[in-house]
Amino acid sequence: MNSSRRKFIRNSAVTISGVSLASAFPGSLQAMRRFSASDKVVVGLIGCNGMGFADLKAFLNQPGVECAALCDVDHNVLEKRAAETLEITGKKPKIFGDFRKLIEIKDIDAVIIGTPDHWHCLPMVYACEEGKDIYVEKPLANTIGECNIMINAAGKYKRVVQVGQWQRSDPHWKNVVDYVHSGKLGRIRTVKVWAYIGWKGAVPVLPDEPVPSGVDYDFWLGPAPKRPFNRNRFHFTFRWYWDYAGGLMTDWGVHLLDYALYGMNRYKPESVMASGGKFAFPDDAMETPDTLQAVYNFGDFGVVWDHTIGIYGGPYGREHGVAFIGENGTLVVDRNGWEVIPERDSNNEPKMEAIPNQGRSSDVSGLDLHVKNFLECMKTRGKPNADIEIGAYIAKFAHIGNIAYKTGRRLYWDADKNTFVNDDAANEMIKPHYREPWIVPKI
Repeated sequence: MNSSRRKFIRNSAVTISGVSLASAFPGSLQAMRRFSASDKVVVGLIGCNGMGFADLKAFLNQPGVECAALCDVDHNVLEKRAAETLEITGKKPKIFGDFRKLIEIKDIDAVIIGTPDHWHCLPMVYACEEGKDIYVEKPLANTIGECNIMINAAGKYKRVVQVGQWQRSDPHWKNVVDYVHSGKLGRIRTVKVWAYIGWKGAVPVLPDEPVPSGVDYDFWLGPAPKRPFNRNRFHFTFRWYWDYAGGLMTDWGVHLLDYALYGMNRYKPESVMASGGKFAFPDDAMETPDTLQAVYNFGDFGVVWDHTIGIYGGPYGREHGVAFIGENGTLVVDRNGWEVIPERDSNNEPKMEAIPNQGRSSDVSGLDLHVKNFLECMKTRGKPNADIEIGAYIAKFAHIGNIAYKTGRRLYWDADKNTFVNDDAANEMIKPHYREPWIVPKI
């Protein structure tokens, strides 16, 4: 199938027919490609303004990686990143405002998706259908329904997918899991997880305004509801609006809650309830709560998520972290290291040996290690450290916490059926709702 015919079918599927894009692309020779250790890997980046470009630089830090193309709906960002890529590599990449054109480039082996959360699902599905492997930023998707679609796409097209939860490749986090699994902490009743983001202040209320020159705002909105342009909803601060993201719960939460569940080796909560609101900055422009506590019940232990904005003073003197609270002691970990604090008996004697703070065990950044792991798995076709299933379960876990907050009641979760028990209103929030002409893929 030539490029123009392929483009016609895809655009028709998107804007007219509603037929699954999967039916239009039965596969390609590239989908069967295997790599040898000496092969170069050609990447393209979709979404260049923040973490997406940090991801690309991590890719370019690895030997044998080339960047063929960049895509962004903000032409000002696009030109800036193209010039920076030229400076890094000595070669200027092709640039596009429509990600579908980037994905169609035959020589691209892997696509990096660094867009806002509401734009993760469609590019990933299209990339799978074109036989590309995918590195997609966290959280995997903006709805539980999209997570399921993305799992199906990766499985159907046998793609290697790494989700940008780079802590999965940072060795000291794995050391923590090994210690927790050793049983030395005794029975663990509670896992506390928190992010106290002191550097973040209020988002000032701003009026709507004309779309800035060089920005394709309608494409930026994509499947999200039509709204006037407002700078608060654009670039970095998109994450504070439900149309595009899930606030701190899905931003920091997927990193930290992931390790809570990994440490406990349990992934299916029975119920969740949440409480919070805009307690720090009640009159600012954010929609998502600046203060939130969510309690997940697993039957024999609980996971407590706690986030706040504008305060640095988190538990155990750490701004963010995970604490496994056992009957013999508590293990506390954050991105800088971990320690074990003994519990004491009735005679004030420690029940176990204290472990002073253990720092990171690698001089290489977690992101660089994560990208290296993905590139290795592209060649071996093995599962990367944060594969699609890992990205999906923790994104869903964060989303059910947000849904509990929105409904204001305790929700009972059936993880096997991906549904809330006897709660139609909560279940409606599982589904993706796309603005025309964009269509939810059927895989």
